[in-house]
Amino acid sequence: MARNILITGGAGYIGGSIVAAFLSRTTGPLTNTVLSTAVRTEEQAQRLSKLGINVIQLDLHDETAVENAVLGNEIDIVVHTASSIVSSLAENLIRALGRRRQATGRETYFVHTGVTALFAEENGWTYGEVADTDADIFEKEKEIGGPNPVRVTDVLVMEKAKEHGVTAFNVVVPNVYGRGSGEVRRLSGSIPAYIRTAIKHKTVYKFEHNGSPPGAHISDITELYTLLVEKILLQQQQEPLPPSNEQGYYFAMAHRIPWWVTMDRIAGHMHARGLVADPHPQTWPSYDAAADSLEWPRQYVRAMGTSTGQLVAVNAFRQLGWQPKWDEKRFLEGLDDEVQDVLELDTVKATLFQPVLGRE
Repeated sequence: MARNILITGGAGYIGGSIVAAFLSRTTGPLTNTVLSTAVRTEEQAQRLSKLGINVIQLDLHDETAVENAVLGNEIDIVVHTASSIVSSLAENLIRALGRRRQATGRETYFVHTGVTALFAEENGWTYGEVADTDADIFEKEKEIGGPNPVRVTDVLVMEKAKEHGVTAFNVVVPNVYGRGSGEVRRLSGSIPAYIRTAIKHKTVYKFEHNGSPPGAHISDITELYTLLVEKILLQQQQEPLPPSNEQGYYFAMAHRIPWWVTMDRIAGHMHARGLVADPHPQTWPSYDAAADSLEWPRQYVRAMGTSTGQLVAVNAFRQLGWQPKWDEKRFLEGLDDEVQDVLELDTVKATLFQPVLGRE
């Protein structure tokens, strides 16, 4: 029996790349599914329609429109990449999946996209080392609570999924890099922001504190989502469902990103291309100056630029058989490609932080 899958954020970096990854599967359970994607604009819809999938122009803020889309397209699985920040979008989707379950008696599934930076001290995590297999990880997130909108959304997803009888998973993504494979946006958020700002100021900047956060290449991230959704689909063949709901955290950490080394390498590559005046990075004069230049929220710029966190990734490897192809060495060797990608592809304005910046 085919399952109907909806990917939100199909015009975005991660969502668009997931669409491409799902379509590239030539064997396995994904070949027996009906794939839909949600986009915001007519232009985005036109660009994705050539893929031969069901493209839905949808305002995820509109509860009625979301319900009509989920019920009308008989959606069983939602992979939500459109926003980790605006909790109402996730709530609308989960509520609609709950109504789909009520109407049909079929199980429904919500795959959420979280953020690894939440589990760092700079973002209020006070519990030190954390593994995605820890039984109390959700309760600790809930205890910390707001005001971080990503944590608010994490908690809401698990609570609303339980309320509406929807099975939930939280894929907790790190700093993602590499050229995406989607139809619209192919640049990530973090490293291109540094490069874009360096071009503007003719100087590469780094933060005064050297962080080493989790990282993963976009191709490895899409493989993780693919493996998870395939596991959900194979449950129909009596295979066990991987951990879900409050135990359904999946830290998508392939390796660490040493920021100072990264900025040194980027400065060298950009200087060789004549894009900056100095082959060595300078230190940001303040966090506020960095936030304004990078167009990141001031209240979270320190966590975004300097956090490390003591994360232990288990579930993606043990439960899904995830085998990332990119490690720290390969990442550092490929940084000149990140510069080239910005020069070629920096044509679609990033919107990830617009709700926090008050520009939604």
